[in-house]
Amino acid sequence: MHRKLLTLSLTFVASLTLLSAIGNAESRLLTTHVRDTVAYGEARLVAHPPATQTLRLVIALPLRNESNLDSFLGDLYDPTSSSYRQYLTVEEFTAKYGPTQEDYDAVLQFARENGFTVVGTSRNRINIDVTGSIQNIEKAFHVVMGIYQHPTENRTFFAPDREPTTNLPFPLWRISGLDNYSIPRPNLRRRDESNQPPQSLATTGSCPAASFCGSDMRAAYYGGTKLTGKGQSVGLLEYAGTDLADLATYYTNAHQTNKVPVTLKSVDGTSTSCLASQGCDDTEQTLDMTQALGMAPGLASLVMYVGSDDAPLFNAMATASPLNLNLSCSWYWRPADPTVDDPYFKEFAAQGQTLFDAAGDNRDWQISGSIWPSDDAYLVSVGGTDLVTTGAGGAWKSETVWADSGGGISPNSIPIPSWQTKTAAGCASCSKTLRNGPDVAANSNFTFYVCADQTTCTANLYGGTSFAAPMWAGWLALANQAEAAAGKKPLGFINPQLYALGLSANYTKDMHDITTGSNGYSATTGYDLATGWGSPKAGGFIK
Repeated sequence: MHRKLLTLSLTFVASLTLLSAIGNAESRLLTTHVRDTVAYGEARLVAHPPATQTLRLVIALPLRNESNLDSFLGDLYDPTSSSYRQYLTVEEFTAKYGPTQEDYDAVLQFARENGFTVVGTSRNRINIDVTGSIQNIEKAFHVVMGIYQHPTENRTFFAPDREPTTNLPFPLWRISGLDNYSIPRPNLRRRDESNQPPQSLATTGSCPAASFCGSDMRAAYYGGTKLTGKGQSVGLLEYAGTDLADLATYYTNAHQTNKVPVTLKSVDGTSTSCLASQGCDDTEQTLDMTQALGMAPGLASLVMYVGSDDAPLFNAMATASPLNLNLSCSWYWRPADPTVDDPYFKEFAAQGQTLFDAAGDNRDWQISGSIWPSDDAYLVSVGGTDLVTTGAGGAWKSETVWADSGGGISPNSIPIPSWQTKTAAGCASCSKTLRNGPDVAANSNFTFYVCADQTTCTANLYGGTSFAAPMWAGWLALANQAEAAAGKKPLGFINPQLYALGLSANYTKDMHDITTGSNGYSATTGYDLATGWGSPKAGGFIK
């Protein structure tokens, strides 16, 4: 009898111990946060930030039923499926694949209990924007924040010393804003004037000094007048604001008029203003607008999403009301985990949105390394070409690879997407297991007219795939206008359709196959790692 009571007693104690352990268990996050340079001691610890210092973070919850979402996306872009182009609204996406309201409320409570101030929520229940002190951050996520010497740049950065964990009963997706190791930079190049003056690159543009206006790209790649982007909108991702006076100067000097309303939208309190007198450069931001507007001068609206972090930027694009179906990003950075933004990218695809991303200006991806997010599988990667037209405002004449165009095999080891496998099988330089890029291309040479910084306008001085990405976003607005006029749904994420087109008999009718030039990879007939499938052909894909 005593032995049985002792056994029951020990079992009861063991059960209490197990329950206590479960209650105090730390839940790891589903993505990586610690930088390799910190983990392997390459970055020297120089100090710790003050305990009272405040950071703005985004606590992101994981998607729900993600395997079902992946299957849905496959059907959504399969012309033989009953789900073809049956896009979801934000509310429908949230109900099917977003975090539950119960989990979202639990994270809100967790944040407040740990001393954070909630400064933003999202209607897809993925993001919770908070501010908190270093002391609260370290306590809530069980990390020690340090200040480290950057191993390749002459600056320091802050970062956690270990992977964050929480005492929540379920894992989070990520904590955005825990480090500033990688500073976003535009895919923009200013040519070396000591080697070749800008005037030597004057071509056949209709802007000053024979440089290209955005409207010249419309003439070369669309060639018509019927489609203007009417009823469509474009969204631009930017890491700094702008001064719309620079856009006005551009149009004045180009002897053109912009009739599209432009909205500057801060997603996290970042200033939408950018003045050279205050040390802010809006070259990238202004050229993004001129290229999108030049291609689609009749847009219903152009929205510039301005922020300091990718999580609130992409989430704002995914939850805007109304949604911008045609999106562009001309910036690159290096996250600790290349999957961190996939929830937003998958939501784009599910909602019929397409994100074009500049493929970079440093040639072979595996040499340049820092090209993310352009090798992500859920966006359209845009490479660069050198375009010649028949004259000012004239038609396409010839096109070769821009020597600095980014492209190659994913340096982030992103698996090859299903829609690219057949193409890769017939491409000698392509990986058969990893994502290849770019997908498409457009003019990126130093042949553009640019106005910025309230100081000056330049001709034939700037280039980069920064020009090509918003150009393609404007072009898709034309295509989606044509689809709407025909009573059809928007094209949505175009890569599955694009790769099917590339393998079809209509390929050269709809696209310019760039077959000359090299970025380290030689251009070839069909798909290649220099220009992808090439540039859009006037009178082809859209009439």
